[in-house]
Amino acid sequence: MTDKQRKFCDEYLIDCNATQAAIRAGYSEKTAEKASDWINEKSQEKPSSKFNAEMRAYIDEQLERIHSEKTADAKEVIEYLTSVLRGESESEVVVVEQQGDYTSEARNIKKRPDEKERLKAAELLGKRFGLFTDKVELNGVAKVVFEDDLKEDAADE
Repeated sequence: MTDKQRKFCDEYLIDCNATQAAIRAGYSEKTAEKASDWINEKSQEKPSSKFNAEMRAYIDEQLERIHSEKTADAKEVIEYLTSVLRGESESEVVVVEQQGDYTSEARNIKKRPDEKERLKAAELLGKRFGLFTDKVELNGVAKVVFEDDLKEDAADE
């Protein structure tokens, strides 16, 4: 892959707009109009397509890396909510203390979750594990008869 192609791929990752990414990478506007074909496997079916599997693979690899680094998975979310529920997490809050009529001092302090925050964590965990249900789930086989069908059956008799 050339440096210009890599620049296009990196620019594409910013906003997923192939045309604009190509222009920012230094391609002409006319060339940039076909930029989506470079990374779209379906474009291979077109005879004039310039699909580039190496560019597509690079973009996919970078998207996976970004996803892995920036996105919390279910385990991480559950562990965090559990730490809040148990009062093990800490957050930093600003406390402002007034000194005299015109001066005040602000400082950061560490704070454990309060009752409201712990309750919210418990609620979210409870929903996740289906501890609280507003509806009853019924599994099995049942025959459903509509009122109109009953009227028709009665009329037939």
